[in-house]
Amino acid sequence: MFTIGGGYAMLPLIEREVVNRKWLEKQEFMDLFAMAQSLPGIFAVNISIFVGYKLKKIKGSLLCACGTILPSFCIILAIALFFNHFQDNVWVMKIFNGIRPAVVALIVVPCISAARSLHLKWSELILPAIGTLLIWQGGISPVYIVLAGIIGGLVYTFWIKKEIKKKQD
Repeated sequence: MFTIGGGYAMLPLIEREVVNRKWLEKQEFMDLFAMAQSLPGIFAVNISIFVGYKLKKIKGSLLCACGTILPSFCIILAIALFFNHFQDNVWVMKIFNGIRPAVVALIVVPCISAARSLHLKWSELILPAIGTLLIWQGGISPVYIVLAGIIGGLVYTFWIKKEIKKKQD
């Protein structure tokens, strides 16, 4: 309810609440973060469902999902009802333009935190950085970057990794 920028912007807030309350350990949370990313659906809702299930099984899952979805739904509904009256207002546009850099920061910080928690090396961050630049400056669709990542992962897993293992044996 109090974040702008989606699930990644909420990640530090979610992590702080879940880990500080001892509902999950830091490493469990990072594992959950990785799993929630790989599942379809809204990232924050996926995390809340898993945490709710760990705490109170199905009832906890349902309550956590509703607690995650309903505040945002109500806020967006209220904005949608009144947005037509304000969309041409110059101050509203200035506010939205002012929020953009904060949203970028809210997304970058959890990415850095996740990289640190996963003990990633700088060399392992080169390809994601190149992908980001290609999307941002090159205008390439994120779909192509994801497809290239899938193909690269498959090539590495089925050919390069096997060749490295053969040489080691």
